Amino acid sequence: MIGCRCEIAPPTLLLAVAEQGDPEVRDAALRTLLTSAALRSRRSALGPVLRRFGLSPADLAFLPAQAPDTGPENTVYDVAGGEEAALPGRRVRGTTDPPSGDAAVDEAFDGAAATAAFYREVFARDSIDGRGLDLVSSVHFGQRYDNAFWTGDQMVYGDGGGGVFVAGGLTRALDVVAHELTHGVTQFSAGLQYRGQSGALNESFSDVFGVLVAQRAAGTDAASASWLVGEGTLEPSLGRALRSMIAPGTAYAGDDQPADMDAYADLPADDDPRNDNGGVHVNSGIPNRAFAEAARTLGGEAWETVGPVWYEVLTGGRLAPTAGFEDCAALTLTVAGERYGGGSAEQDAVRGGWEAVKVRLPADKR
Repeated sequence: MIGCRCEIAPPTLLLAVAEQGDPEVRDAALRTLLTSAALRSRRSALGPVLRRFGLSPADLAFLPAQAPDTGPENTVYDVAGGEEAALPGRRVRGTTDPPSGDAAVDEAFDGAAATAAFYREVFARDSIDGRGLDLVSSVHFGQRYDNAFWTGDQMVYGDGGGGVFVAGGLTRALDVVAHELTHGVTQFSAGLQYRGQSGALNESFSDVFGVLVAQRAAGTDAASASWLVGEGTLEPSLGRALRSMIAPGTAYAGDDQPADMDAYADLPADDDPRNDNGGVHVNSGIPNRAFAEAARTLGGEAWETVGPVWYEVLTGGRLAPTAGFEDCAALTLTVAGERYGGGSAEQDAVRGGWEAVKVRLPADKR
């Protein structure tokens, strides 16, 4: 991934809160945006460098909390209000330790464990990188920091409470935890560039698997699922969730996600947070809805029906880092045909999902 900020909250939402909130809320939102910008260089450099040399953070001894020869570990640290220079912070809980009594620590620990278990049990993937990468999380980042993000080698969570997220909401939401950790899966597989349509696919894959982790943990099937990302994490005055996969543009007040290509937001990939790096969060609603429509058409448990198709596309080596929506649509159709058979109900459902969002399909795939 190139230029990946990999944060759960879109910058457009933070800007809207800054513009409309009282001075205290405005300052918290702006502080979150500025801190995110300061972290960008580290996240921009790490992923491409590791990918070029075929390395995982586990191979680099100078990175925190990597324990060679002991297998994957799940460790949570407390930054105690510090920022980048304080990462990872004070070690609070490791794999064999009992619950700490700090809700953020224990929720981050449990969320990372559930995400790793999902990838191991459903897809036989050994941790985030497929090679046993230790799971490192830091909580209590910054002051009322309203975001969570993947740095390229670990998870970081703010406490929220700055006007966007309810206090403690980010670690409490399993789909948010799994969303951010899936940015690591993408980093070590397709390496989708974090700009424009490839960046929107990057965000969408994280939403897809974040929601699937939560659905599997709750035993929720495709028909009864809400298909909301981060449900209950936002301040109630803002809305019910960060994103709706089945009805993009309806999750919160001012939600600007298009539901299909007719409303695609053609934004420049620049440093202006209003443009969301070419609409990576904005336009992710289009492939999100394609997946959700396909899953609902098939019914049953989405991680067992269309989930394996999306996973193979993400990790199978055929999706280019610069791929767009049409590339992804064509590959999901191909993989669905390979896995379930040409003209199967599964392939037809995948086709119907992309047709619902008006992404053009190759003629030989119709």
